[in-house]
Amino acid sequence: AHVNARRAAVLVIAADRGMAGAYSNAAIKQGDILTAALKDRGLEVSHFLVGRKAVNFYKFRNRDITGSWTGFSDSPTFANAAEIADSLTREFLGAEGARAEEVHIVYTTFKSMIAQEPVAAQMLPLELTGERPTGLLPQYEFEPSPAVVLDSLLPRYVEARVFNALLQSAASEHAARRRAMKSATDNADDLIKSLTRLANAARQAEITQEISEIVGGADALASASAGSE
Repeated sequence: AHVNARRAAVLVIAADRGMAGAYSNAAIKQGDILTAALKDRGLEVSHFLVGRKAVNFYKFRNRDITGSWTGFSDSPTFANAAEIADSLTREFLGAEGARAEEVHIVYTTFKSMIAQEPVAAQMLPLELTGERPTGLLPQYEFEPSPAVVLDSLLPRYVEARVFNALLQSAASEHAARRRAMKSATDNADDLIKSLTRLANAARQAEITQEISEIVGGADALASASAGSE
């Protein structure tokens, strides 16, 4: 990476374990879409990953990984979020030329047991949403200064955003795995019924053949006895 290159950091949250349908692949794909968009804007991207599925995906393709965390995707704690947030905050507040101008997060929102959606959101710098106030604004005095207050609040804000994303993703992972397991169970039940019918049909055919052979043998013996008389 060039020293003076503009950079962005992207956190992608996936699962540690499989058997969850397309849950992890959808999040990783959303991360690839975001990465492509950032690169189109001339930014170099540093990737931070949560979950073995994402880590293995990147390693298999020889992609650079700036930071990774595994082992808690289905039951994250605030301590996990704080550790991740610390790395992202340091990336954003780093030395000039080595810092990330933007920090983005890719995770899966939990809408219901049926619907979960991978999304990409910008965490830093903060974006104003809604209508801007107009007219005269009240004057505020800050103690300590606004810069000190923001420097203190920024890590807490990132921790809260990361923890929320981890919890949403964990709920989505459980829902996706439950749905995948139900689908697998239903498919297995259908397969059992189909194979049972085939087994019964084969058994009935075998019994019918044995009866036919017995009857045929009996007829042959009867015919032979009648001929000898």
